[in-house]
Amino acid sequence: MSVYENVRHLLQEIPENVQVIAAAKTRSLDEVRQSIEAGIRHIGENYVQELELIGKNLEPAYRSQITLHMIGHLQSNKINKALQYCDAIQTIDSISTADKINQKVQNFRSSPLPVLIEINIANEEAKNGANPSIQEIVTIAEALSQMENLRLEGLMTLGPWDHTAEELRPYFKKMKSFFEQLKTLNLPNTKIQTLSMGMSDSYHVAIEEGASMVRLGTVLFGKRT
Repeated sequence: MSVYENVRHLLQEIPENVQVIAAAKTRSLDEVRQSIEAGIRHIGENYVQELELIGKNLEPAYRSQITLHMIGHLQSNKINKALQYCDAIQTIDSISTADKINQKVQNFRSSPLPVLIEINIANEEAKNGANPSIQEIVTIAEALSQMENLRLEGLMTLGPWDHTAEELRPYFKKMKSFFEQLKTLNLPNTKIQTLSMGMSDSYHVAIEEGASMVRLGTVLFGKRT
């Protein structure tokens, strides 16, 4: 099936309360256009240069229909360029990173930038993300609530790569617990509504465990070449 057909089929399957991010890493502009034509309203990029590719080259008629998310690790020296193009950042993993972004947002937009706290849910050494403890999450969230140019909207995670979807279920359950605890804090200047977890090989289980946003690449675009 074409990208358009894949997206149409998948959007009929996904519950209406779950948002789909098309993870467009290495995908062509034509594939991105097809996904938007089929109904995708969120595009995610792992690298700043790919954000820039879409930001500079996607026609305004398409760009105006989507929210463009940074879903990969954001290096400090790439913050300015990322803020030129993205509408949301899902990978806040420390107060220092958040503070650096907060200081620069006003140069690029007039409203607060939606952000998620990335949790290293399996505490893997090779991955970015905050430690999977409610104490650390609360500490970062409280700091974010005081940053006038950022608006915390929830949590995001990547599960261990070598796990099956069913093996990821306990991690998704833990993320849901963190998410519910975060909501009960009722922190000022936040809007806790997004739990971003689950990818092409695990999104069914992630949705069962409470994901409100899934990040899908292969099931929409096919395997990368």
